[in-house]
Amino acid sequence: MATVGFSTGAIAHGDFEKGLRLLASSHTDAVELSALRTVELAALLTAMTKRMSDLRHRYKYISFHAPTDSENEEDLVDRLQGLADQGVSIVAHPDAMRDVPQWRRLKDMLCIENMDSRKSTGRTAKELRPFFAQLPEARLCFDVGHAKQVDPTMTEASRILSEFGDRLAQVHMSEVNGKGKHFAMSFIARRAFESLAEVLSRVPVILESPVRDDAAIRTEIDVAQSVLAHHPKTSRTAMEPD
Repeated sequence: MATVGFSTGAIAHGDFEKGLRLLASSHTDAVELSALRTVELAALLTAMTKRMSDLRHRYKYISFHAPTDSENEEDLVDRLQGLADQGVSIVAHPDAMRDVPQWRRLKDMLCIENMDSRKSTGRTAKELRPFFAQLPEARLCFDVGHAKQVDPTMTEASRILSEFGDRLAQVHMSEVNGKGKHFAMSFIARRAFESLAEVLSRVPVILESPVRDDAAIRTEIDVAQSVLAHHPKTSRTAMEPD
C-alpha cells in the first residue's frame, strides 16, 4: 500500500495538537505539520523539537508546511534549518519566495509546491522552472488538486511531472475548487487522479481534504488508497504529455 497521511492544517487549521489527536487512532503512516501563518510557527517548532522521537516512532514520513506570510525569509529559513537537518521535508509556496537564494540552505529537504490558479506564479511547469533553476537541490511537492484546478484536462499535471518528476518527494491530494478551496475528493477528482496513480504512489501522499472526525478521516484515506492502487496501462505514459 502507498504511504498516506494527512496535513494537520487540513483537519484542524492552526491547532496542530488537535490535528495529531484526530490522527492518533487512524491508520495514517505520514503526517504534514502545518504552520501556514508565521504566528503559528514558534509553538509548532517547539512542540516538534520536544516530540520528534515520538513522531518518528508513529510516522514513516514527516513533513512541515512553511508559513506563506513571512516578511523575513532569512529568519524563517534559519528557524526551519533545524528540521531540515533532521530529515524533515519543508514544503514552501513559490509565490511566497521573494528572496529565493535564502532557501538554498535547506538543500534537498526543500519541497517546492505547484500552485493553484489564484496565485501569481508556480502554477505551471514554465512558472516553476526559474525556482528550480535557482534552487538546484530542491525537490517537488506535487499538489495534484492544484494541477487539476489549473488545467482540468490534467495535461499541465503531466507536463509538471514530465519535467520535474525526478525531483518528486511528496504529493498533496484533495479536491480544489475554482476559488482554491479544498474539499474531500469527488468522483470526478478521483478519476482524474487515477490517471497519474502509478507516479503518485511512488512517494508519500499527504491528504489536504478538510475532514473533521475519525470516520471521515478513515474514509478519505481509503479513497486515496483506492486511487493510488489504480494502475491502468495508460498511466505508464502519465509523465509524457503530447
